[in-house]
Amino acid sequence: MRSVGILTLGCKVNTYESEYVANLLKENGYEIKSFDDICDVYIINTCTVTNTSDIKSRKMIRNAIRKNKDACVIAMGCFIEANKDYNVEGLDIVIGNKDKSKIPSLIDEYFAKRETIRRLYSDDKEEFEDMYITDFIGRTRAFVKIQDGCENFCSYCIIPYVRGKCRSKDKEKVLAEVTNLVNNGYQEIVLTGIHTGNYGVDLNITFAELLKELIKIPGLKRLRISSIEVTELTDEVLEVLKSSNIIVDHLHIPLQAGSNEVLKLMNRKYDLNKYFEIIAKIRKIRPEISITTDVIVGFPGETKEMFDQTIKTCRDLKLTKIHVFPYSERQGTKAMELPNHVAPEEKKLRARKLLEVSKELELNYYKKYLDKEVEVLIEENKDGYSLGHTSNYLHVKIKGDIKPNTFVNVKIKTIEYPYCIGE
Repeated sequence: MRSVGILTLGCKVNTYESEYVANLLKENGYEIKSFDDICDVYIINTCTVTNTSDIKSRKMIRNAIRKNKDACVIAMGCFIEANKDYNVEGLDIVIGNKDKSKIPSLIDEYFAKRETIRRLYSDDKEEFEDMYITDFIGRTRAFVKIQDGCENFCSYCIIPYVRGKCRSKDKEKVLAEVTNLVNNGYQEIVLTGIHTGNYGVDLNITFAELLKELIKIPGLKRLRISSIEVTELTDEVLEVLKSSNIIVDHLHIPLQAGSNEVLKLMNRKYDLNKYFEIIAKIRKIRPEISITTDVIVGFPGETKEMFDQTIKTCRDLKLTKIHVFPYSERQGTKAMELPNHVAPEEKKLRARKLLEVSKELELNYYKKYLDKEVEVLIEENKDGYSLGHTSNYLHVKIKGDIKPNTFVNVKIKTIEYPYCIGE
């Protein structure tokens, strides 16, 4: 029996795709081991969203090559798609964002011939590569990839060039996959995609129509959306949010900048008035909802005044948490050509300031739940505690070992950031 170690870098879509490959290899008789172990096969699912992602992708490929000189080392995903000529001695199979479903046969071909395999394409005729999982190894929450690709072409982003045009998984296949996962014991499902809320644009159906079908699945306790653009929170989607408590009390809605001038430079498809308007609509139907976001700091042309406006915007929106990213230059994007790039030290300074604001907002939100009862889905036992999340994504620790994948009612007693301590 051959063993395989898989390392995933980047987003939840990559996590899903790695899990799909793991399921596939398990079905083909492989033993799934830790990437840190000595294995017969190593797979690195790469990321290219920032320069740091590229550096880490290259580093982990080299690490795998050093682990076992006789192993088959595979690099796949976005870094490869963006760097099609990338090669290093000891890298045996190279694929981009296609042919992940063919990995078992590619491994067999490699071991039969011991010759390097490169499967990279330059055409733009992408179809949705169907992936289907029945098990999410070692997790109580299962991801389901419903969509791939992006056509927003934000000026800072390389992803549309490496993931291609928007394409969606057939609705019946989504419903079947979620139903099967629920029947296999998964009580919380996370919908994920590169541009999740754009689901169905190529199938003549809407994301809201998919949500309406999913919330009817017997046994599904929680449905979470990994991320959704503010422009896709239509009245139809909000109506589903209003009518169903299956959809969790948490939305991740990227803001990217709290200044209209910067949003325009970024080629985002909304202004602050639109963002505030949608957030107000959400809070009208879900007053206690947790809203988290992404913000890029130090974008070319962002002045200190514009950054201060971003801080004010985040506070005024009463966000729960901000995922902060210093702007990262990406070859091939429009932002690279913009004038007035911000100095690296200034970007770091702005990132630190915004992270402090994020912690302040997060603690303010947590404190609202002191001495209140919440429902927690237990995910793991660690150091004498049981850890899990609420519907609105409070990270809760409870003394003692409670069986994972169990819902428990907990009273929040204290805050020990980043946890709420319950009993």
